[in-house]
Amino acid sequence: MKIDTGDTCFVLVSAALVLLMTPGLGIFYGGMVRKKNVLNTIMMSFIMLGFITVQWALFGYSLAFGQDIHGLIGSLQWFGLHGVGLTPNPDYGPTIPHLAFMAFQMMFALITPALISGAVVERMRFSAYIVFTLVWATLVYDPLVHWVWGAGGWLRNLGLLDFAGGTVVEIASGVSALAVAFLLGKRKDFGGELMIPHHLPMTVVGTALLWFGWFGFNAGSALGAGPLAVNAFVTTQMAAGAATVSWVLLEVMLLGKPTMLGAVSGCIAGLVAITPACGYVNPMSALIIGFLASPICYFAVTKLKTRLGYDDSLDVFGLHGVSGTFGTLATGIFASKAVNPAGADGLLYGNPHQFVVQIIAVVTTWLFTAAATALIFKVISSLMKVRVGEEDELTGLDSIQHGESGYAAEGMLGIPLNAFKSAANAKDQPAPIA
Repeated sequence: MKIDTGDTCFVLVSAALVLLMTPGLGIFYGGMVRKKNVLNTIMMSFIMLGFITVQWALFGYSLAFGQDIHGLIGSLQWFGLHGVGLTPNPDYGPTIPHLAFMAFQMMFALITPALISGAVVERMRFSAYIVFTLVWATLVYDPLVHWVWGAGGWLRNLGLLDFAGGTVVEIASGVSALAVAFLLGKRKDFGGELMIPHHLPMTVVGTALLWFGWFGFNAGSALGAGPLAVNAFVTTQMAAGAATVSWVLLEVMLLGKPTMLGAVSGCIAGLVAITPACGYVNPMSALIIGFLASPICYFAVTKLKTRLGYDDSLDVFGLHGVSGTFGTLATGIFASKAVNPAGADGLLYGNPHQFVVQIIAVVTTWLFTAAATALIFKVISSLMKVRVGEEDELTGLDSIQHGESGYAAEGMLGIPLNAFKSAANAKDQPAPIA
């Protein structure tokens, strides 16, 4: 095996793009909450850059990609990244250093638990959130990654097609978000008080960062600068564009006017749907997948959410869980070996077996993530307080949990605004005469 410098450069740049997605997600989420919770919401994403980096380096990567144990989990052979060096690993990128593959996959590990935060913002204690995400990453994300992408993983051996994370990232985070939203309970005055986004331009900037980073997410999963990466890049754009259009058109038909929030929601729905399929379908199939993703997700966030009565604050399940499910199933329909000879033909190309495999993967991921997440949340709830009190919820988590404010010095570091004024006034006064 010989290292290809072009492939290595491409994977490193892709990893950097995916890294940008996690703070971008925080900005995306931050604009959609009330202003008293904006910093807490952004920090729930940003802090994953720290905690999950440490977890991944110590044992997360080894559990996900280490030597297979019965198709279910990796061993701890690479604990502390021991043995993960600068030579290629034949199972994980034969033309790039093993360490580069580890770094690229680390970026996926960072953003996946951060996605769940959108379901619990404005009411979950920050300390409980940190504990939950660390345990969740270890017991849910890492094993699931091994099933799907790890050498010897049972879903990989079954023939699942998931190019960039429709199951391990999108369904896992979306279904887990739904489970936690049910268990944590609704925000105070949910359904009574109008809880509208406080800063939509911030959400638009976050969407732009996510869309930009998604090219690294999807195209980078080719692990090389070649035709497959080009296909993943183009299909990503096709699906995102088509989904943005279809969501806006649906709003015009049903509401009489398009909305900015609808446009960014459609964009995310399309990006999520194409994630498992981008390296297996052609551009026209990607357009169809994107165009269909928006109406499916629109129904989930406007109808299903109301009927089931859960408070998924920022519709993580409706966009990621639902669209990830649709995209994984659509991969089993539209996949073509003409696009990726290492893949398989889908239902549309005469191979119904592949669609069955995709269904098995979807059902398994749903059941495993829902059950494991509920169990983790219940255990943590028995050991520590997971939700802020009603008075703290009314005050806002920025000041209560962090002693800061997103838009004023009031409450920053626990120091009242008048203290800053007093200090400034004192500084402007002439020195006393001795």
